[in-house]
Amino acid sequence: MAQDNATKPSSGAGKQHAGVRQVWRESPAAVKSLLAGTMINRLGGFVQVFMVLYLTQRGFSDAQAGAALGVYGAGAVVGTLVGGWMSDRLGPRLTIVSTLVGSAVLLPCVLYLDDYAAILAVIAISGAASLAYQPASTSMISNLTPPERHMMIFAMGRLAINLGSTIAPLLGAALVKISWDFLFWGEALAVVVFSAVAATTLPRGTAAGPTGDSTGDGAGGGGKKAPKASYLAVLADRRYLLFLLAMFVSSIIYIQHIAALPLTVKHLGLGIEVYAAMIALNGLLVITCELLVAKVVQRWAMRTAVILGVLLTGIGMSMYALPWGVAALVIATLVWSLGEIIGYPSLFFAYPAQAGPPGLRGRYLGASNALYGLGSAIGPFIGVMIWNRFEEGLWIACGVVGLIAGAAAWGGVRPATAADEAGKDGLGDAGAADAEVRAGP
Repeated sequence: MAQDNATKPSSGAGKQHAGVRQVWRESPAAVKSLLAGTMINRLGGFVQVFMVLYLTQRGFSDAQAGAALGVYGAGAVVGTLVGGWMSDRLGPRLTIVSTLVGSAVLLPCVLYLDDYAAILAVIAISGAASLAYQPASTSMISNLTPPERHMMIFAMGRLAINLGSTIAPLLGAALVKISWDFLFWGEALAVVVFSAVAATTLPRGTAAGPTGDSTGDGAGGGGKKAPKASYLAVLADRRYLLFLLAMFVSSIIYIQHIAALPLTVKHLGLGIEVYAAMIALNGLLVITCELLVAKVVQRWAMRTAVILGVLLTGIGMSMYALPWGVAALVIATLVWSLGEIIGYPSLFFAYPAQAGPPGLRGRYLGASNALYGLGSAIGPFIGVMIWNRFEEGLWIACGVVGLIAGAAAWGGVRPATAADEAGKDGLGDAGAADAEVRAGP
C-alpha cells in the first residue's frame, strides 16, 4: 500500500506542466480511488434532487418539502465545518470512512419515519454526514499530489463530480418508476461502495505528501500529531478571510443560473426548453473542455486563474441583461461557463488546500466549503427577491458584485513567491499568532 500511494513529485519543467494522461498515470492509488469514489457517490446522489417530489407524494405540503430541502442544505454547510475539524484531528482516512458510513445508515431511515420533525432531524444529520468527507478528501488529494499538479488533478475531480451529477437525475428517474424506496437505498448503496473503496485503498497511519504533511489517521496512527488549533486560527488569517469573501460572493452569483435564469427566460417569452438548453450548454462545456483548458491554466499563477474565473463569472451573468434575446442567453452562458472552467478548480479546491498550514488544512477547506454552501443556499432567495423588484437589474448587479469578488480574490490569494515556496511547511499568512490558538473545535 505504501508503494501504491507514494507521491511522485515532479521535477523539471516537463513534468511540471504534465498532460491529463500523465497526471492520472503518475497519481498515487489513493488519489485515483478518491476521484473514482467521488464519481460513484455523485452517481448515487438521488435524494437531494428528488426530495421535494418524494415528500409531496407522501402527503407533505409544498412548504414542508421545500423546508426539508433547506434543512438538508443547512446540514451540509455544518457538515463541511465538522468534516474539516475531523480531518485535522482524526486524519482524512478515518473522517472519510466514518462520515460516509454514517450517511449510508441514516438515509434509508427517512423511509420509515412518519413524524415530520423526526424526518427533518434525520435529513439534517444525513446532509451533514454526506458532505463532511469533502474537506478530508481534498486534503488527502492535495497532500499526495505535487502542488504544481493541483489544478489539473482538481479539474479531474470536478469532471468526476459533473459527470456523476449529470447522470444521477436520469438514474434516479428510472428508479422512481420502480419504487421511491429505491432512491434512498440506491444512494445508500453508492455511499457504501465509496466508503469501501476508501477503507481499502487510502493509506493507513501517516503518508507524507509533497509538502511533508501528515495524511494519516491522527495520533493513533503513529504519525505526526496535528496541532490543537481551531477555526479561530482560520478567522485570524485576514488574507484568507478576503478569499472566503470572494468564494461566498461568487457562489451567490453562480447559483443565479438556477435561481433567476429561468425567470429571465420566461420573461422573454421563451419556453422551458431554452432554459434547459442553456444548462445543457454549460454542462457540455465544463465536461468536454475543463481538462483541456486546465493544461493551459496550470501554467498560470493560481492567483491569476482565480481572479479571472471570478471576474468572467460575474461579467457573463451580467450579459443576461443584454436585449439580444436568445443570442444574449447563449453568449452570457458561454462567458460565465469559461469563468467556471478557468477559475473554479483553483477557487474551490487547489487554493484552499494550499493556503492552509498542515495542522489546519482541513479547517481551511471546511471553511471554504461552508461558505460556498452558504452562498448557494441563500443565493436563490437573494436573486429571486432582486429579480421580482428590478428584473434585469439583477444581472447588472451580478456584474458589479463580480468586480467586488475579483477585488477580494486579488487581496485574498497570495501571489506565489520564493519565500512562500520555502515556507510551505510553516503557518503561512495565519502567522505565529494563529499557532497560539489552541482551543477546541
